Amino acid sequence: MNFRVGFGFDVHRLEQGADFFLGGIKLEHHSGAVGHSDADVLIHAICDALLGAAGLKDIGYYFPNTDPKYKGIDSKKLLKEVVDLIGQEGYKVGNLDTCLTLEAPKITPHIEEMKKKLAPILNIKANQISIKATTNEKLGYIGREEGVNAQAVVLIFKD
Repeated sequence: MNFRVGFGFDVHRLEQGADFFLGGIKLEHHSGAVGHSDADVLIHAICDALLGAAGLKDIGYYFPNTDPKYKGIDSKKLLKEVVDLIGQEGYKVGNLDTCLTLEAPKITPHIEEMKKKLAPILNIKANQISIKATTNEKLGYIGREEGVNAQAVVLIFKD
């Protein structure tokens, strides 16, 4: 078997009144992430981890924020395209480990729903996905609730 590991990172600004999509679900919160797509920081980090593991270019190359067809797009569609891209290279997803950094809202109550949304897109079981969250202890842009970031590590393989 051929194993490869990839790392992804993404950050988005938070804005009062914006929708907050995270891990493929919409969270109720007074602020949300802003970006060209639906600004799902977790899915974007996962996409970059997958692309990097396969030796492909980054998410911005495949889905540029200057292309109007991606304006407001559901990031789950981008993830599906990325899974298809790595599949064309002969790779499958082994497992995924992620970490979100934000002060609020609390993520723990939503983790299982996120895993259930992401698993079928990644063609893996929910127990092959880890989603963790931490705060930034009120420090920096995250501590001031001005932004959110996500990190992802993925293992991909060829049979």
